[in-house]
Amino acid sequence: MKVIYIHQYFKTPKEGGAVRSYHLAKGLVDAGYEVEMITAGNNLEYDQQWIDGIKVHYLPVSYDQKFGFIKRVKAFFTFSYLAKRLLKRLSRPDLLYITSTPLTTGWIGLWAKRKMALPYIFEVRDLWPQAPIEVKAIKNPLAIKYLKKVEAKIYRHALKLVALSPGIAEHLRKVSPDSQVQLIPNFSDVQTFFPQKKQERILQKYQLKDELTFAYTGALGKVNAVEELLALAKVAQQKGKNWQFIIMGKGSQEQALKQLASKSQLQNVIFVPFGSKEKVNEVLSMVDFAWISFAHLPVLKTNSPNKFFDAIAAGKAILVNHKGWVYQLTIKNKLGLTFLPGKIEESFHLIEEMESNPVLLDRMKQNSRRLAENYFCKEIAISRLINVIDPNNIPFDSTDEKEFRIA
Repeated sequence: MKVIYIHQYFKTPKEGGAVRSYHLAKGLVDAGYEVEMITAGNNLEYDQQWIDGIKVHYLPVSYDQKFGFIKRVKAFFTFSYLAKRLLKRLSRPDLLYITSTPLTTGWIGLWAKRKMALPYIFEVRDLWPQAPIEVKAIKNPLAIKYLKKVEAKIYRHALKLVALSPGIAEHLRKVSPDSQVQLIPNFSDVQTFFPQKKQERILQKYQLKDELTFAYTGALGKVNAVEELLALAKVAQQKGKNWQFIIMGKGSQEQALKQLASKSQLQNVIFVPFGSKEKVNEVLSMVDFAWISFAHLPVLKTNSPNKFFDAIAAGKAILVNHKGWVYQLTIKNKLGLTFLPGKIEESFHLIEEMESNPVLLDRMKQNSRRLAENYFCKEIAISRLINVIDPNNIPFDSTDEKEFRIA
């Protein structure tokens, strides 16, 4: 069976970032499927590479998280156009597996179904256009109406829909009630990430000490609310705590965050360049709490962030700043603590209590690793994907979402 997988932002573990599509595509290859990946690269010309059995087509479409809205939209449309042209030249697959964001990747599916009679499965990572509407990147009422109409059409014409969180699944069923919706959350790579003791060699490399340490590893955009971690760092410094804070990532807010840390004269914060999963693993080896944050918008409560699943695989306690699916997972499974807006002092004292109770902190770390192994390892996700694509291969009820609502 041949699958063409379309993901504009495909990344490998060596590149770092969101590597869900790499693991799912490789899982399909290992299970005997032929997989070609259509993605974007920053090269000036088309390129094709074989990566761990995946035939990857890189289209010349530049993209950077620092792009403004207009430049991003141009990249979205260019990728959609070039992907259609490439599809006409490739040997015919049995189906397309298309992942968002952006929503414009769904137009490729609509076009392929109409022009080539190709079925497509559409994976929804984030709620578009709801997310840009809520952050006010899209304000025009006519544009909003049109995009919502397109969203519903993409869902309605898909063979199946794949959601990354229960909240996204609920939205899909509301917008397209007749569609088959399957839930395949983001997952933990429990081989790459695992619990480790703090090593003096690594601590010295980053000029850190064996003290309570927090880390954020991910995108530094407006919706990521990393400035709230700096607010905690400021309180900790004012109260004479030896707590340490690591921010690892890149994005449009990177310089603003560095300026804020400098303006606040924070001596307990270090910024680490964005890096591979190996580098993320090294940073997490020094950490007690992983910081998981988003801006306080309803649409962001549905997110299924990679950084959370990396952190629980590494056996880290969680510090979450928003109420949503990750918040529910954290509270119900006793993975860590919450840091909610307007409650900085209260959250500080909870963390202080945790610092003085290392047995309880260790228990939270163990709970994180257990959750990763039992419910969110990548092998489970790959099996669920194979069931969605080819139900006769792995026949089990992939519509049963109870295990993801332990959350």
